Amino acid sequence: MKELEDIRKEINEIDENMRELFVRRLAVSAEVAEAKRASGTPILNPAREREILARVAKEVGPDMENEARLFFTTLFSISRGRQRTAIQGENELVAQIGDAIKNTPDQFPSSATVACPGTEGAYSQQATSRLFAFPTILYFRGFENVCRAVETGMCDYGVLPIENSAVGSVPAIYDAMAQHEFKIVRAMRMRIRHVLLARRGVKLSDVKEVTSHPHAIAQCSAFLLTHPEMRTIPASNTAAAAAELAASGRTDEAVIASRACAELYGLDVLAEDISNVASNYTRFICISKNLQIYPDASKMTLLMSLAHHPGALSGVLAKFAAIGVNLSKLESRPVPGSDFEFRFTFDIEASPRDPRVVKLLAGLASDPEVEHFTYLGAYDEK
Repeated sequence: MKELEDIRKEINEIDENMRELFVRRLAVSAEVAEAKRASGTPILNPAREREILARVAKEVGPDMENEARLFFTTLFSISRGRQRTAIQGENELVAQIGDAIKNTPDQFPSSATVACPGTEGAYSQQATSRLFAFPTILYFRGFENVCRAVETGMCDYGVLPIENSAVGSVPAIYDAMAQHEFKIVRAMRMRIRHVLLARRGVKLSDVKEVTSHPHAIAQCSAFLLTHPEMRTIPASNTAAAAAELAASGRTDEAVIASRACAELYGLDVLAEDISNVASNYTRFICISKNLQIYPDASKMTLLMSLAHHPGALSGVLAKFAAIGVNLSKLESRPVPGSDFEFRFTFDIEASPRDPRVVKLLAGLASDPEVEHFTYLGAYDEK
């Protein structure tokens, strides 16, 4: 039996030979790119790739067929990517990121006109006041109107809740990412402490209806289960529900909102900390019309729709893994009006100043197997 050190020496020799062959293979791919450019031949040749994979699989045998297909499929993808760069040049995304880094101020602004869903006392308003020291806040009904206010230039920024640690993502925000033109420039996490509010003098036993945003209701489901007599009514916003209750005169209704709303709207707190979990956090994003990349940006968000064939998603994930980029979130949402087609949202932990990352993003943006690609920005998250 060979000693481990002797086996490792043999592997090192094989690896060196493979390295030399790999470099030679990519050099020949560059020649192929020139020939394709001259003749107008498409970069992708699926028939040839299938032919090679079938031959290799037969030659290595069934025991190593899967590994051989993975190896050569990855090699084909690398080769196609370099051919696209040689023929088409660098994707414009590289220039966009570079311009944003160059033109964005060093410091995030302390004051701005900010679009916010709901009204005074809303959690989004509280997040806005933490993101900006001196914001001018304009309130809008619904997330769509916040996006439009930013998209049209009415407001410099918008603040939206995108995800909760207890009940997950806010689907409407992920849909808005695909339907509106905006970029993410900041993100933050804020602890949410829900309380049950009612008009002055109302007792818990008087309450027959509880109104709040559906996400807030879901975050307090355990409390509500202990009160089956209370019917839940969805509202557009927690603070808006509190303001409407204060003006309604009703004595059989309560709202789930923040403690700040009690003082703002003259309401009593009937129950404290009614969230399902004590560590209840919501993640908020700050959006702008144009791409802004501040010096502390260390996270990025991307939208992609991929071709419908085996390995399309795993191939993208492998590219991130190959350069050591951590994927902190992967969300899929159906494409409206499609036949079960899905769009993926990727949150990656990476710097837009890393040339390896920018090169990878540019390659994805120009890859024909990525049917739709949107770069939603680079930002810091507190």
